[in-house]
Amino acid sequence: MKKWRLLAAAGVLVTLLHHPFVSAAPLPQVARDAGQKQTAPPRASQQPTMRPIESQQRVTTYTLPPDLYQKSKTLSNTRFALNLIDFIYGLFVLWVVLHFRIASKFRDWAERAATNRFVQAFVFTPLLILVIAALESPTAIYEHIISRRYGLSVEGWGALAWDWSKAILLFVAIGGVFAWILYGVIRRSPRRWWFYFWLISVPIIVFLSFVEPFVLEPMFFTFAPLQAKDPTLVTELEKVVMRAGLDIPPNRMFWMKASDKTPTMNAYVSGLGASKRIVVWDTTVEKETTPEIVSVLGHEMGHYVLGHVWKGLLFTLGVLFALLYLGYRCIGWMLTRWGGGWGVRGLEDWASLPALLLILSVFSFLFDPISNGYSRHVEHQADVYGLEVTHGILPDAAQAAANSFQVEGESSLAYPDPNPLNVFLFYDHPPISDRVQFLLHYDPWANGRQPEFVK
Repeated sequence: MKKWRLLAAAGVLVTLLHHPFVSAAPLPQVARDAGQKQTAPPRASQQPTMRPIESQQRVTTYTLPPDLYQKSKTLSNTRFALNLIDFIYGLFVLWVVLHFRIASKFRDWAERAATNRFVQAFVFTPLLILVIAALESPTAIYEHIISRRYGLSVEGWGALAWDWSKAILLFVAIGGVFAWILYGVIRRSPRRWWFYFWLISVPIIVFLSFVEPFVLEPMFFTFAPLQAKDPTLVTELEKVVMRAGLDIPPNRMFWMKASDKTPTMNAYVSGLGASKRIVVWDTTVEKETTPEIVSVLGHEMGHYVLGHVWKGLLFTLGVLFALLYLGYRCIGWMLTRWGGGWGVRGLEDWASLPALLLILSVFSFLFDPISNGYSRHVEHQADVYGLEVTHGILPDAAQAAANSFQVEGESSLAYPDPNPLNVFLFYDHPPISDRVQFLLHYDPWANGRQPEFVK
């Protein structure tokens, strides 16, 4: 299931929690993948693979063997089509909920159940989330089939259903609160609700980002101190942390068991302030060399040093501000034209939520190229920082990074030659082929120039 699908069902959370670096979704952000948003969710870790980097064939460009190249091409085209289908089908589902008066029926049930608005919110919202999730389940199931077919997921259907159930409960809890707040604000300020709701959302989003590592992620993954799993790796990482001037002690470096869900590799950062941490998947520890992992985490440290976590949060809040304003400008026209046929009494009616969701989904899709372009920009900056901060610590930092991308690209079937339109619309990271070429040719030290970030 796509990591943001259930957020759409939870209403405005599809916008509130969707930004590149600080995620309150149950699955961690992809940090080093091919760039396109993945449909596969992330075995127990064995001892880390300590292949000496000198014994590997040097990477000069990101390539795949002919059989993997064809598979990656087919997979890339399939995902491109699925992303477009998901968007169109998602709009269709919301239209069905409105056209067949499902939302208005749920509203009636909520109003008959109680006069208290908070209770009504937790009658109406769970029903809406469940029906949207059920109607969208065919595409989610097909995406999981594709992931299993291409070896990107090893998660069984029972485990997937359990994760899905936990996600539903999570979104019911959070979505119900947001819906209660949203419609309370709408009733009190029909003309400025979008602004006041945005103001109220800001501290909530920051709070969710802060508690994500403690509360949300452990609901779906098992974590352990990285020191206990690979103390040698932690020792090497501390050298990079010291050079970066960061305060990331070993107790904030974690190993995460992803191998029961996917054989692919990854690492990511999460949390804010006292909750910030670096997480390495067990698949990465198992399949990559120590220099390669150090390269990966140099990139992740770049997100903290360059302020990408807070900048990403502020960027998302700006996008949310624009989306809510556009939703405000359009929802009145939509309800005037079709609201009567849908059984919606007005914007303050619970039954208007799918209509508002539909508008936000359209504008969110239109904003996605901007958001993804920004994300690709900061990911490139993190690549630069990662190479600079590991230069002189690793024997050949550029080659370690290129080897890491090569191994990860083969594991995730990252297509070397993605469609530019696919990249523009859906890639939140630069394509691996572009990243490898840059890293192999970025060498300011050879020409006596100053590095960009690590002087």
